[in-house]
Amino acid sequence: MDLADFLGLVHPAIAVIFVFPLIGNVVNFAWQTRQRRLQSLNEGKSKIPPVVGKEHKQLGDWLTSAVVGLTLVGLAYPIGKNIIKKQLWNTANFQVIFIILMFVVTIASLVLLYQAKQKLWRGIFATLTGAGLIILGCQDGVYRLDNEWYWSHYYIGITAALLMIFSLAIVQDIYKSHRWRVIHTILNCLALLLFIGQGLTGTRDLLQIPLSWQEPYIYQCDYVNKTCPTPNTQAPK
Repeated sequence: MDLADFLGLVHPAIAVIFVFPLIGNVVNFAWQTRQRRLQSLNEGKSKIPPVVGKEHKQLGDWLTSAVVGLTLVGLAYPIGKNIIKKQLWNTANFQVIFIILMFVVTIASLVLLYQAKQKLWRGIFATLTGAGLIILGCQDGVYRLDNEWYWSHYYIGITAALLMIFSLAIVQDIYKSHRWRVIHTILNCLALLLFIGQGLTGTRDLLQIPLSWQEPYIYQCDYVNKTCPTPNTQAPK
């Protein structure tokens, strides 16, 4: 396995080792928080400690950072590989600078989103963070699987990341409005289903994306008819 292929494993490795266990913890604390709220309303008290709400909020913030960071890592690998392969710093240096700036702006916007208190600024920084992910995802080299967008690891992942960003932007409002709390719950249930889809599509893409030394042959295959050119096995005369 070449270095380029090893770097391609960084994104799924982070997802398996860090992000998915974090999702499980967030879901667990979310369930406990809701059960405590319902028990308090119906019985006046609950055996579930009140700290679960604080822990859910803290882990939820970490999860948003982890998902956005994981998305950026997943985008950085194919974009960087395409830049090196086509030597874009020689032929399109403005594009390379723009891509680097978009990574910086996206990360900075996420950091500022955590710091923002006013609703207007939270909306601005959330929009900038989401726009940065979308713009980077449109760059050459990203494995988007446009013809099967409904089952694409890229599109499902971007949608999940955008939902997490929006949830972070409204988290301060859920303590003031029941309507925002319901919206928060619905969006995160949808995000959970998308994360499950990510596990399935990510595994599939690891099988479909060839290793570097396999690319010249594999990309000659007809993916529609599921055929590949037959190698010439006849010995030279």
